[in-house]
Amino acid sequence: MSTPGCAGSDIAEVFAEQWPRLVARLVRDFGDVALAEDCVAEAFAEASRTWPGSGVPQRPAAWLYTVARRRSVDHVRRSVRLRQLLPQVLATSTQEALDGPEASMEAMDDQLRLVLGCAHPALSAPAQVALTLRIVAGLSTAQIAQAFFVSESSMTRRLTRAKNKIRDAGIPFSRSDRETLNRRLPTVCAVVYSIFTEGHMATTSPDLVRGDLCEEAIWLGELLAGLLPEDPEVGGLLALMVLNDARRPARVDRAGTPVLLAEQDRSTWNRPMIARGVALLETAHARGHGGPYQYQAAIAALHASAPRFEDTDWAAILALYDVLLTRQASAVVAVNRAVAVHYVHGPGAGLEALERIDPVAAGGLLDSAVFHSARAEMLSELGRSAEAVAAFDAALRTATNGAQRRLVRRRRGDVSAPAE
Repeated sequence: MSTPGCAGSDIAEVFAEQWPRLVARLVRDFGDVALAEDCVAEAFAEASRTWPGSGVPQRPAAWLYTVARRRSVDHVRRSVRLRQLLPQVLATSTQEALDGPEASMEAMDDQLRLVLGCAHPALSAPAQVALTLRIVAGLSTAQIAQAFFVSESSMTRRLTRAKNKIRDAGIPFSRSDRETLNRRLPTVCAVVYSIFTEGHMATTSPDLVRGDLCEEAIWLGELLAGLLPEDPEVGGLLALMVLNDARRPARVDRAGTPVLLAEQDRSTWNRPMIARGVALLETAHARGHGGPYQYQAAIAALHASAPRFEDTDWAAILALYDVLLTRQASAVVAVNRAVAVHYVHGPGAGLEALERIDPVAAGGLLDSAVFHSARAEMLSELGRSAEAVAAFDAALRTATNGAQRRLVRRRRGDVSAPAE
């Protein structure tokens, strides 16, 4: 039985929810990442042709799994590995339920298995994160390329090499165990946070926020926290994501344009989520071992607890960034620290902190909208309007998100360049 009619938004909603689960299920069944991804994509393509006329099936996940699995079997039948794979495939019932509590727990285990497989030490760290973003979160190659500041063609080659290595080396996607989790935990946490970061500020989407990715990352964080409740960094990661996502309702206006932190309506922030994030952070901190995610969560908690922007404890935030830089010396942390310097010691000091960032270590970040926008705001406060306009123009040139570009245009319009 199907619901009458089907819009593209219906398929997009099912895609966002079911893509990672279906890929994980097929990887478990067939042990081939590229095959799983291709066949799930084919199933969604068939849905886009069929559902507008026939309606969304009552159990869309089961429909998609049946189609994707059938395509996988067809591929295997044509494969030189037929003798090794086909008995295993045919031994698995195609009628397994994909709904209900037991199926949900099985899907959780499948996804964790997939994340751990992508975090296999035989893969390079960038490949681990990129591959998981692609096959677990369903991000496009273009989105991942933007996150890594590389070209789409380079990212395509990187993903292809990683998939081939998994296939050729026979990297297993076995059931998770505590030892494997502990060993691969730093990479898994980085993957989960990368998914959240893409959702919190999407790179190529016309919208600033992709709530589906934020929720997927938080769900994965909760899964990790349930498996490793004593690990302080897992708790810190979950606290960080919850605290940042609590501000989602105020981060864009009705037109979808981003709202600066100083201008956000804090009455719309999700206070129960903030309370939960603070509680998670306190529990993690009580473990007696601080790490980068905990420090970032502490910064997020200071922002979330300030009744007004003017009440923000920027001195404490700067102190946390100073410690964080010793634990996680990254260009992103350095830029955020420069913003904190700006609010503690003034725009001149903030600008100096930006200019001291090592361009080699920063990679492509120093030619990104985030960097140019921060620089433009400080130049504007210093009254250096012409330079501020030029910096905003650079931010417009490098912005990859439509909503972000709208904000930059507005801020650029607020700055009047001196008449020549």
